[in-house]
Amino acid sequence: MTTLITGAGVIGCHTARLLAARGEASVLLDWHPAHEAIATIVQHPLVSVERGDVSDLDALDALVRRHGITRIVHTAALLSTAIRRDPVAGVRVNVMGTTHLLELARRHGMRRLVLASSTTVGYTAFADHAGGAFPEDFALRSLSHRPGSIYAATKVCGEHLALLYRDLQQVPVVVLRYAAVISAWPGPGTSVPGRVLSSLVGPARRGERAVIGDPYLLWQGGEEFIDARDCARANLAALDATDPQQGVYNIGLGELHRFDDFVAAVRQLHPTLDLMLETQPAGGFAGFPHVRTAASDISAAARELRWTPVYGLAASVQHFAPLLA
Repeated sequence: MTTLITGAGVIGCHTARLLAARGEASVLLDWHPAHEAIATIVQHPLVSVERGDVSDLDALDALVRRHGITRIVHTAALLSTAIRRDPVAGVRVNVMGTTHLLELARRHGMRRLVLASSTTVGYTAFADHAGGAFPEDFALRSLSHRPGSIYAATKVCGEHLALLYRDLQQVPVVVLRYAAVISAWPGPGTSVPGRVLSSLVGPARRGERAVIGDPYLLWQGGEEFIDARDCARANLAALDATDPQQGVYNIGLGELHRFDDFVAAVRQLHPTLDLMLETQPAGGFAGFPHVRTAASDISAAARELRWTPVYGLAASVQHFAPLLA
């Protein structure tokens, strides 16, 4: 039983590490594998690394046959910054790439396909949400709640395609909506939480003042985060789930954190952190206009996937901060 993991980033590598730890083989597929960075997370004879493009269906099909792939964890995607530079590439990779993986799962009768999505699919509905935790099946107005970025639009599209392949083609797919992912490693790609962490930790380590002038790194209200290692644990839980009826699951801490909470977590490692803000946040996290007031409901993941997070904000900062340059 070999699992294909698309995207050899932090989450993909930790997923391969966990699979290898329980004696299962995996193939990490990436357009530009950062071999030295990958080796800082996983080095195991059961893990192989291949260069490939999720937008090349024929090459993917050949890889599946060559390695005897029976399951897929699809984390490969272009993120918002890259998509702003090249929207067409973003749609090709995120939408067509996802479609290719769904089609491969159908053709080859895969045991399970786990698709990484994002809580950004619901960001535009925050302003109208009243009450408790934010559910997977949130109220959505097709125009006023349309996605706030091309990246979010590709994730909305991927979720709907996944559920249609499940309902119409009987593909056993599970969608995981990751919260804002905290991670760091020597390889390429930096999440917004990683940039926030770097902007605080780097100067503190050097004994310098941390100066933040980018409003994207500040936010009003709260935001929900998740450790990349917990994302990997959720991927395995989704691979193993026996009866994931709901199909789409929130993967987060189930609680909100303010910018000041990040600062406090960093000060546990660097008590002398000196911080100066040259700007103020204009809205919610990462420049989204709506301020978040409710964390995600993660009860379905606990109930149907038997997953709950184990790494809180402070533990994530403690683990990833030393990995920052």
